[in-house]
Amino acid sequence: MTNSTNTTSKTDYDVIIVGAGFAGLTAVHRMRELGFSVRLFEAGSDVGGTWYWNQYPGLKVDVESVEYSLSFSYVIEQEWTWSERYAGPQELCRYANFVADRLDLRRDIQTGTRIDAAEFDEGCGIWALTTNSGEQLRSRFVIMCTGMLNQPVKPPFKGLDSFEGKQYHSARWPKEGVDLSEQRVGVIGTGSSGVQIISAIASQVGHLHVFHRTPGYCLPLRNCVMPEEYSTRVKANYGEWRAAERYNSFGGWVALNYQIGKPVTGSALDATPEERQALFDERWESGGLSFYNVYPDVYTDLKANAVLSKYLQDKIRERVKDPKLAEILTPKYPALTKRLIAETNYYEVYEQENVELVDLSKQGIDEITPKGVRVGDTEYALDCIVFATGFDAMIGSLKAMDVRGRNGLTFAEHWDDGARTHMGLMSAGFPNLFIINAAGSPAPLFQPIILGQEQVQWVGRLMIKLAERNINCIETTSKAEDDWGRLCDETLSATLFPLTDSWYIGKNVPGKSHTGLAYFGGMESYRQAMTDAEVSAYADDFILTTFEG
Repeated sequence: MTNSTNTTSKTDYDVIIVGAGFAGLTAVHRMRELGFSVRLFEAGSDVGGTWYWNQYPGLKVDVESVEYSLSFSYVIEQEWTWSERYAGPQELCRYANFVADRLDLRRDIQTGTRIDAAEFDEGCGIWALTTNSGEQLRSRFVIMCTGMLNQPVKPPFKGLDSFEGKQYHSARWPKEGVDLSEQRVGVIGTGSSGVQIISAIASQVGHLHVFHRTPGYCLPLRNCVMPEEYSTRVKANYGEWRAAERYNSFGGWVALNYQIGKPVTGSALDATPEERQALFDERWESGGLSFYNVYPDVYTDLKANAVLSKYLQDKIRERVKDPKLAEILTPKYPALTKRLIAETNYYEVYEQENVELVDLSKQGIDEITPKGVRVGDTEYALDCIVFATGFDAMIGSLKAMDVRGRNGLTFAEHWDDGARTHMGLMSAGFPNLFIINAAGSPAPLFQPIILGQEQVQWVGRLMIKLAERNINCIETTSKAEDDWGRLCDETLSATLFPLTDSWYIGKNVPGKSHTGLAYFGGMESYRQAMTDAEVSAYADDFILTTFEG
């Protein structure tokens, strides 16, 4: 549907981008390549996105470095060489800086500048934005690259502010580091961040209390110095590698024991025990998240999943010598329905005399006291507490921002009962605003850099098509949101993910709705939905408006 409005409008930029992670850098490059005037604003003092903000001890990306990298530039692929199989935040930030410098992106990037407010001017179809320094900006389009894991969550424990020691959150670790030597440290949370922190600091602290509620499937990362031969071989075959990534429906990761791993297509139940054992052993020796690339029915069939779950549970019990401790640390839920945790010597940490696991499965934390943490009748005296309690995933960043669409509508209001998007790219009432790697997309279960690139390319093609048709405003409809939300629910219900409480479905935040949080139908069908929208010339699920002036 196309409308026309006679209003004179003036802009500072065609496109304003928020967030200088890899999606933001991709967006700057692509928008500039298409001839749009563009400006990126980043609250941090440098580029890097999540790796700029997350600097906690032991942090490593859990996707191979050669894959967790941008693919739109042959020059970048060939000139950059990773030092490790799995990079840490410092190297990932160096890589982001290399990309920004090599592609001359910095002239369109403004760091140390937070977008405090953004409001859609309905009279002329322009976004008016205000920075933390009071700078006023106007742009036709806005692309939000604020990330799916950016807004930290700290549970409202009783007495939280009474603690006399130091408090740290894994997502906002001091960049200058923290000296924990000889300290009595409590870590709350044993997801990926908590496990990596625990493994890294256990040998440094005086005593470590791990407050543990739900065990995860923790698998060896098997990090190492990047073999020169491997790096050379990958660079020579990046085209084949990237093609395999794009069409691996779950995960988008194909690295397997330094090889290009072809997706498995058969059923776990049709394979012989020997075949399953061989495949699982190969994945185990490969390390990292390679178990996402196994029999596809482990995501949908409990019997098939049970085969994989038992294998991983047995591996945990082999590593934990104390049977009682092993029972506490062994998950009972279907494997893969919470994110796998890639670790280095995590289970072995519990053999140290200075490490104590506090089991919260039956008795949770009662309160934070001035001197520590109380669980039941026991108070654990601590010098500092580390909260590895995760994020308000998928929706937290935008809900925390003062972004106002039609009639002053904010994301906090619009998404109060669950995320509402069409294809995870647009929300009704927010014209000309696009969101990357966020709610309603496959982001939790696909390689975010690949997804972000494809979404940015889709947005770029859309903008070009609008310009060709002299249309300068597009928004999705409420019906499209409803339809997409139902599809998200349907694809979720067709899997085993609802059987497990996880951040995938919002269970890490009390009262949070799972509606529309993510698309669980796989990347191939998601890509088809984006293609269908283009083929239909955005006729079915969008409102197109021309502001003449």
